[in-house]
Amino acid sequence: MLPPLLHHSAFRRFLLGRAVSLLGSAMAPVALAFAVLDASAGRAADLGAVLAVRTVPLLGLMLLGGAVADRLPRRSVLVATHLGAGLSQGAAAVLLLTGHYALGPFAALEFCNGALTAFTSPALRGVLPELVPPGQLRPANALLGLAADAGKLLGPPLAGLLVAGAGPGWAVALDAASYLPAAYLLARLPATCSPADARTPADARPAARPDALRRELRRELRRELREGWTVLRRTRWIWWTTWSCCATNLLLVGPWQVLGPALAGPAPWGALLAARGAGLLLAGTAAYRLAPRRLLATGQLAGLLLPLPLLALGRHAPAPLLLAAAAASGLGLALSATAWDTSLQEHLPNGVLSRVSADADVLAYLAIPLGQLACGPLTARFGAPAVATAAATAQAALVLLPLLSPAVRRLPHAAARPEPEPGRGQEYQSSSPCR
Repeated sequence: MLPPLLHHSAFRRFLLGRAVSLLGSAMAPVALAFAVLDASAGRAADLGAVLAVRTVPLLGLMLLGGAVADRLPRRSVLVATHLGAGLSQGAAAVLLLTGHYALGPFAALEFCNGALTAFTSPALRGVLPELVPPGQLRPANALLGLAADAGKLLGPPLAGLLVAGAGPGWAVALDAASYLPAAYLLARLPATCSPADARTPADARPAARPDALRRELRRELRRELREGWTVLRRTRWIWWTTWSCCATNLLLVGPWQVLGPALAGPAPWGALLAARGAGLLLAGTAAYRLAPRRLLATGQLAGLLLPLPLLALGRHAPAPLLLAAAAASGLGLALSATAWDTSLQEHLPNGVLSRVSADADVLAYLAIPLGQLACGPLTARFGAPAVATAAATAQAALVLLPLLSPAVRRLPHAAARPEPEPGRGQEYQSSSPCR
């Protein structure tokens, strides 16, 4: 029997579309790495440039992406970005398969892909409250997390098999193809008005003159960007949790990615990643069923599990303890992510949700390259084990700081409203004034 949430046909389509797209996205790092190295005769500089140009627009345009997702119908934004990503990645695959690879055109296509992701992410977080009842946001986020984690487990091996058997160009082509069924399923979601229209009835807005339209749009965009930042800064639980996530990314992501493989060795590193993936899947199952009264505070406490594998590597722990620490870290990551997404969706007005989440993401992601760049000099001076141990210890302390704020500690998890068992195909009726 399907879980009650999956009887909502709109959410079913959304979940299936995300699962297909996430599987392709999980293949992309492996496919791109081997595609660029193969086509460029092993030039690592080409690979570094391609990865960088995917990241730069993601950070630079995410704030704009949040404003667009709060102004236009999110379904339309998602369909357009998925189709655009499929076309740009498909063009990259054509360059590889026809032997016409050149760094400039290939990097430009990946730049487009990163730019489209900057518009996709805020819209994804904002569209979920339009599809499911308020009391079902936590299990819905848990199911989406399970789909993402399953993609992380299946995508890289599938990409590796395609690279070895058919060539890296075909792996990139399959990633491109995954966007098309996802776009089709997203296009079948219920039509909703834009959040901006929901805030201001159409008959209450004066018609803009054509010659003033561009100026008015620029003014509105600046105002909406300021509004999103103001909400983030004045909402204490968002402010403190965002900076905690920023500290976690600074202290853990770089050392884990840079020092982890060297400290573990090739075979143990693969086992650690697999154990972490198992922890992610276990946590997704738990998050679907557990409903703590203080969901955000529970997510912060789960963040204490994140540094365990890095700490174990720094202390040269035996293999069984390393694997257990990695599984616990995956569990903590999934629980904290579900708590954060659900809290945003439960407690923020829908009309500002995408902008605030984009602002928070940018602040958190900016810390990642700083941590990556700091690893080299710190390791040269203090040694990899000492840096790993210090980073893990500092993160464990900083993740607890937001709990000193009553706004974080006492934020309630919205209780599910009692609902009749939905019939197959029954839709959730949004409370939006536009239907």
